[in-house]
Amino acid sequence: MTPLPEFMELNRNIILFLYGLVFFSLGIVLALQSRSYSRLDLARSLKWLAAFGIIHGAYEWGSLFIPLQSPNLSEESIRFWTSIQVFSLAVSFACLLKFGVSLLKSPRWIQFIPFAILGLWTLIVFGLLFAVAYEPDLWRNTGNALARYMISFPAGLVAAYGLRRYTLERIALFNAPHITRLLRIAGVSLFLYAFFSGLIVPPVTFFPGNIVNNQTFVNVFTLPALVFRSAIGLVLAITMIRALEIFDIEYARHIEILEQQQILARERERIARELHDGTLQTVYTAGLLVESAAHLAEPGSPISERLERSVMALNHAIQGLRHSLTELHTDKPAESVKTAMMNMLQEEQFDTLIHVDLSIDLPDNQVLSPIQMDHLLSITREALANVVRHAQAQSVEIQAFLADHSISISIADNGIGLPTTLTPGYGLRNMRDRARLMGGDLEISSEAGKGTTVLLKFPLDEK
Repeated sequence: MTPLPEFMELNRNIILFLYGLVFFSLGIVLALQSRSYSRLDLARSLKWLAAFGIIHGAYEWGSLFIPLQSPNLSEESIRFWTSIQVFSLAVSFACLLKFGVSLLKSPRWIQFIPFAILGLWTLIVFGLLFAVAYEPDLWRNTGNALARYMISFPAGLVAAYGLRRYTLERIALFNAPHITRLLRIAGVSLFLYAFFSGLIVPPVTFFPGNIVNNQTFVNVFTLPALVFRSAIGLVLAITMIRALEIFDIEYARHIEILEQQQILARERERIARELHDGTLQTVYTAGLLVESAAHLAEPGSPISERLERSVMALNHAIQGLRHSLTELHTDKPAESVKTAMMNMLQEEQFDTLIHVDLSIDLPDNQVLSPIQMDHLLSITREALANVVRHAQAQSVEIQAFLADHSISISIADNGIGLPTTLTPGYGLRNMRDRARLMGGDLEISSEAGKGTTVLLKFPLDEK
């Protein structure tokens, strides 16, 4: 025997203990991380990875302690604890498979596949083999090999695929590249674990275990497969434990959103007070003065008609201010983009002054957060108000569609276009600021005599 395999054989118990400790530590750390507040599916799936680590670590320690205690145990006790150990191996692999399946958006019945495979394995190993051909070493090796072929190999592949897919679809949206990188490394570790744990089995009499097994692996690579599994397990433990930072990032963003909502609520209250105590009262007083002047003018005269139109305009402004006050004090219920846009176009200043063609190519249930919806409607309302005031247009076409996980809103009129020497005023600056707050872009294109197009594009997921 060469020095390295001899060293490994002499220190096999230490390697078994460290291997079990790696997975047991992984399981304990993940189990102690309570993330009930998290909206991430990963938080609920980690319990299965934790169960895999704890049970698999206990299995490996069983391979260490059962032989050490065998001189003090009866044959029946050894058979009992060996059966528990083999069963725990299969259960640990089933938990790993459940971890991978739970990360995939799959039908409900697929979630029960890990337990169905575990049940089939139990029927074969503890039913058929236990009753027909029970010989301790042969039964233990056969049960171990079947657990690895039937459960461990697919579990490692599914867990690796599920973790990678979930990382790209959900975790990448947090814009935390170091977390994404850690989880991708963990996915690679699970992929390698599928081969080193699922295909390298104890020597058995059937294919492929009679060709590829622990003994032939040592003959080719000198080191036992247990060493490679330990290294893979260590990488998996380090990356998954460090990746738990994603929940701290998620929590911090929840707090940030709450703070933003509080700031917005206080600002709405301040604006409401200023509108009610200042602007509304001033406009109401102006209306009374204009109305009294209208009574003094000669009926039917041009001055009388202009004063009456002024009174109507001031009354409309008062109604608008009261409507704004109501909206500032009311939490708007969630509504679809299509419904919100249609309701906005029914407002008097748009419904009677300009023809609008609305084309919404979005799902009927496509909703946005209240903040995003407020920005969207404000930008659209400002764009339409500019058309009414400046464009001299007869019609406007509004299109909304979904592309590349982003929503695009196009507002195109057939007016005179923008002047070449336009200096952006408060309205245009406000539209661009709102677009940036949505994480999107606002583009304005115009051609003299052919109208103006405002294009808003923003990501569907608010960041």
